Amino acid sequence: MTNGDSGDSTALDDPVGESLRGRHAELGRRVGRAATYLPGIATFSAVPAEANAADWADLARLLGRDAFADMFSCPATPPPDWEPVFVLEGRQMIWPADSRPAQAHPATGGTDVVELGRADVPEMLDLAARTKPGPFWPRTRDLGTYLGVRDDGRLVAMAGERLRPPGWTEISAVCTDPEARGRGHAFRLVSALVTRILAQGQRPFLHVADTNAEAIALYERLGFTSRKHVTFRGFRTP
Repeated sequence: MTNGDSGDSTALDDPVGESLRGRHAELGRRVGRAATYLPGIATFSAVPAEANAADWADLARLLGRDAFADMFSCPATPPPDWEPVFVLEGRQMIWPADSRPAQAHPATGGTDVVELGRADVPEMLDLAARTKPGPFWPRTRDLGTYLGVRDDGRLVAMAGERLRPPGWTEISAVCTDPEARGRGHAFRLVSALVTRILAQGQRPFLHVADTNAEAIALYERLGFTSRKHVTFRGFRTP
């Protein structure tokens, strides 16, 4: 599954590793060629696609015994004593080169898009727990800018920046309270992030489960195209 995009998207083949070697280096830890994020930020870990036994041993040393290793889309196969935890089929979608963001509908009823700060983390965690947009931890907000929509003071929708491989910024944690759906909040939030990311000279990308047809349709309406199929996998260290 590719869109034939002519831009340099090779960094997206290893978005976790490229982020931890670059703009997120200070938010992670590393042993040899294995890397992972600091606790409370993300559970994503990375080893090279051609990982050997030493690389997996280094990652096990980083994570500790009986620890969760979220390998994201890394294609490397761990040793047999690493217990499989989950497998999820998905797709990676990218913003085409030289495209402009779609025009979002204007805000109604006092629901402007606002930037979320450290004081908003408890509400962000609560919203993520109720809507399950993907992994979201107490320090996930440290990965980038997060935007939200408030209705009568209550946080009802959010989206933000996550992985940052060279030249790219991932949009993630796109979620809306069930009672506030159908009002265009996700469209407005993602549009605002696309505009922000492009203004910084980066290109947006994102990941979505293959089963989430509603989200895929939304991202396609916004202008994203599918780059490739990905398989998300998690394991437990021996």
